[in-house]
Amino acid sequence: VALGVLLIAAVALAQWRQARAERARTRTAAAGGAADGDPRLRITRLGTTGGGAGRRNWIFVRVDTAPPGLVGWGEASLELKTRGVLGAIEDVAPLVVGEDPRRVEHLWQVLYRQQFFRGGPVEMSALSGIDQALWDIKGKDLGVPVWQLLGGNVREKVRFYDHLGGGAPEATYGEMEPAVVAELAERSVADGFDALKVLAVPRTRALDTDARVRSAAAAMAAVREAVGPDVQVMVDLHGRTSAAMAIRYGQALAEYDPWFFEEPVPPEDVDGYVTVARALPGIPVAGGERLVGRWAFRPFFERGALAVAQPDVCHAGGISECRRIAAMAEAHGLAVAPHNPLGPVATMANLHLAAATPNHLVQEVMRSDVPWRDEVVRGLPRIIDGYMDLPQAPGLGVEVDEGAAARHPYEPEPQYRWFHEDGAVAEW
Repeated sequence: VALGVLLIAAVALAQWRQARAERARTRTAAAGGAADGDPRLRITRLGTTGGGAGRRNWIFVRVDTAPPGLVGWGEASLELKTRGVLGAIEDVAPLVVGEDPRRVEHLWQVLYRQQFFRGGPVEMSALSGIDQALWDIKGKDLGVPVWQLLGGNVREKVRFYDHLGGGAPEATYGEMEPAVVAELAERSVADGFDALKVLAVPRTRALDTDARVRSAAAAMAAVREAVGPDVQVMVDLHGRTSAAMAIRYGQALAEYDPWFFEEPVPPEDVDGYVTVARALPGIPVAGGERLVGRWAFRPFFERGALAVAQPDVCHAGGISECRRIAAMAEAHGLAVAPHNPLGPVATMANLHLAAATPNHLVQEVMRSDVPWRDEVVRGLPRIIDGYMDLPQAPGLGVEVDEGAAARHPYEPEPQYRWFHEDGAVAEW
């Protein structure tokens, strides 16, 4: 009798294992991925591809695995530091090749902590791109979108804001002529957006003339008149000003109801952020696009320097670290509006983060920086009436067309060399 029971149990166990393997093969076929839980899955190489996107070069990180060959994609684009990031990715490749790509948090710790000199935008951008690609592989392996792995969605769709000209460089970074910016703002609203950003503040000395302030006010007035009171308009100062001048700009622009006041001073000036935030209590201050890692954000949160945190998924440490930064912001009662003037893979990573982040406010996007943006990446949802639907495909849900990217090779970006009238260096 005992032998019969053992035989029945053995047959049942074999049938269960066979059924489990069949379910895994079915899920793999649907996702184009590896068998769930395959202990052999290992990273075989790190590679990069990208495109010369005018003022920026896109760096798409490719992580290959075996068996049976899942590919993960991430983005590590960093303005004016393309070759540095490419070199950093090559430097850290030995740390992850041969490792299980599904151990996302473990590999994040390896990449960050197992180097004596760590941090900084170049190294953290390399880590960020790899981290995104690992999340992509994890989702493909399990047959679910990344936002499901982050705890599931907290919203049904994600709100986006536009730049003047959709992010076309001459419109976004050019001179803010009132008639021109009014027309561009009207175009954004006509395209379905109810939020947009204006880089209204010109290059500014530590203490400057009223003419600069009047110029910014004229541009903001034209935009507000063009779009009406219900469109939310953000003002980007791009770190161009001292705290004293940021306060003067804020006082002049307050009547035009800026939704938030972005990068009023350079990123290293925590005291300046605090000064501006206290002097302009009616205007929320935003910042953080040039901060990397949660430790850089901590003093801003602890000292009340920000109302809106703006980590960049390609610089701050990838999906893993931006998730932690958002949680820290939430604990301080702050919103997050992630920085994203980069390529389509970065936009997709941000979309997944936004789907699962309770204190996410709105998402930045560049949609018209280059006319071939949609050629190099497949799978990105369209923005309809200012929103993107949540992606449903496994992983990040995008694939890079490496042939299309190769038609737009790396080119050195134009240098942003700004000077004041006397020849002194200005913030760009």
